[in-house]
Amino acid sequence: MPAAVYGVPELCAVVSLNLGHPTAFCIENHPAKYMILAGKLNVEEYAKGSLLSGGNYIKEKIDRSIPDDHETFEKGIMQYGCPHYKRRCRIRAPCCNEIFDCRHCHNEVKNSIKIDTVKRHELPRHEVRQVICSLCGTEQEVRQVCINCGVCMGKYFCGLCKLFDDDVSKQQYHCNGCGICRIGGRENFFHCSKCGCCYSIVLKNSHACVEGAMHHDCPICFEYLFESTNDVSVLPCGHTIHVKCLKEMEEHCQFACPLCSKSVCDMSKAWERLDMELATLSDSCDDKMVRILCNDCGATSEVQFHLIAHKCQNCKSYNTRQI
Repeated sequence: MPAAVYGVPELCAVVSLNLGHPTAFCIENHPAKYMILAGKLNVEEYAKGSLLSGGNYIKEKIDRSIPDDHETFEKGIMQYGCPHYKRRCRIRAPCCNEIFDCRHCHNEVKNSIKIDTVKRHELPRHEVRQVICSLCGTEQEVRQVCINCGVCMGKYFCGLCKLFDDDVSKQQYHCNGCGICRIGGRENFFHCSKCGCCYSIVLKNSHACVEGAMHHDCPICFEYLFESTNDVSVLPCGHTIHVKCLKEMEEHCQFACPLCSKSVCDMSKAWERLDMELATLSDSCDDKMVRILCNDCGATSEVQFHLIAHKCQNCKSYNTRQI
């Protein structure tokens, strides 16, 4: 039987216990244990905990009228939602009291350039209070299981972010440091307190920390990076940029950070080729000397003036400027 993970908590790890057939699932260190036995979802005393502010679980008692049948729980899974999320509910926006499939759908409509600048706004995700079941249409307070028809409105559910998603292949998790849910699996990321965001574990001991690196707009497209749904790249200098924007820069032969001008990749091979090309060129300004600042290492040098490029005497980079 495939693993069905509901309401992945932000503080407890969900583990799968391989006990043969049937398979049992439980939430580690949590008093409410959830077992899937022979196709039936058996919740012992309480329904699944709703994750509330402060990162604490509060167990909701099961409504006796709601069946614990696994088929009811799974009804309509991956059949409802929007381009952003597969979920079995819609949300009522607390800001304008209108109903949307998700906060992104709201923002696309209400924060569009077609809207009067005075009326433009984004949905505050943490303030959502009401959801509408997509199967029965019942409006209710934010919760994972519909109080009317008993369907699970999202396999992944975060009561802090008010996030519902049936597609758990994204490996969603809630980060306390960021204050929002992210995707990719908690084990693959770490939260950098100085940068103020979750980075790939690969960068844990190798990235350059920049205060609030993710809490600003992309220097190319100006989308706010911290909440962006597009992939973000951390440059060697520590600044951040959309992956697609970085690729677009490279297509236009731009290899310097738009913010600090440091090289965004290893340019040593390019500098070697430039060395060979400049060696074949004659220069009529042999006597003129200029001072340069290296954008890569920050060193200053006094070098012979050249019309094409000036080489840093410290790190041998041509990514320099005249001062």
